[in-house]
Amino acid sequence: MNVINVGVIGATGYTGLELVKILIKHPNFKLNYIANSEGNTTINKLHPSLNGVCSLEVKKADVDECANSCSLVFLALPHKTAMAYVKPLLACGIKLVDLSADYRLPQDIYEEFYCPHTDVENLEHVVYGLPEMYKEELKSAKLVANPGCFPTSAILGLLPFMDKRVPNTPIIIDAKTGVSGAGKKLSDVTHFVNVNDNLFAYNPLMHRHAPEIANKLDVDFDEVNFVPHLVPLTRGMLSSIYIQTSGEFDAYKLLSDYYKDSPFVRVSKNLVDMKNVAGTNFCDIYVKQKGNMLFISSAIDNLMRGASSQAVVNANLMMGFDESAGIPDIAYVP
Repeated sequence: MNVINVGVIGATGYTGLELVKILIKHPNFKLNYIANSEGNTTINKLHPSLNGVCSLEVKKADVDECANSCSLVFLALPHKTAMAYVKPLLACGIKLVDLSADYRLPQDIYEEFYCPHTDVENLEHVVYGLPEMYKEELKSAKLVANPGCFPTSAILGLLPFMDKRVPNTPIIIDAKTGVSGAGKKLSDVTHFVNVNDNLFAYNPLMHRHAPEIANKLDVDFDEVNFVPHLVPLTRGMLSSIYIQTSGEFDAYKLLSDYYKDSPFVRVSKNLVDMKNVAGTNFCDIYVKQKGNMLFISSAIDNLMRGASSQAVVNANLMMGFDESAGIPDIAYVP
């Protein structure tokens, strides 16, 4: 069986850990290089949950060493940091899956919501890593921009119905996410005392995932009304989406037909929840009609389908493997 050497740069955070967990059991990928900003440790010291499972060395990130060790690399790094690695690694012929926001948007939109872009030329060569939209393009991609977690949940829910939506009417997305979505770095917002027994919205209407949703759905930013909420859960994401539609159609049938060939979208006749997708790459979707109003409920694991497992699906497609190879599909239930 063909085995590809792969690496992870950014192994310290939650998404880096999830990548390592998937890759050490992957049938076609050999995890050959793990790095962070400091090195001088092992993956099981960095993540004690891997004691007795994996003890690979974690090195200080180095482009040349990485390029000599891998054919494909996952970048589980913050925005701005990631693009500093993309340009030199691509120049070495390495294929890349970037989990940051650095290549998800056109330059002008990215710079409005993030920071100045230092690798503009490679924005022309990137493929957005949502397989349900760009599966064929991913098969020949050298650089993939892995989608954000909120956009993944929202876009998958909305895609089948965009042709039925009344043009220029509001798209309303009320989304809830577990605290792991804020990353490993400590903050007042994610402090236990603030999150426990609490629920609150943050950055309503102007969250930087909103322009990503608008851009990929090809609608104006002002039409997307996105409000994220932090809930006292470790992992999971649930999006409640509302749009106005026109014409007579069976929403459940349309949804089912749209995703009939998508192995990681499960269309449900019952309301969906976070628990049944936890630890998997599934996106569960439920839909209900009331007159011209359409309610869509979409559930994912924010660390998996919203980041790491989706990144490995993209890598599978890039390297010519079955998209389901090595991808977790059994939920953490109960």
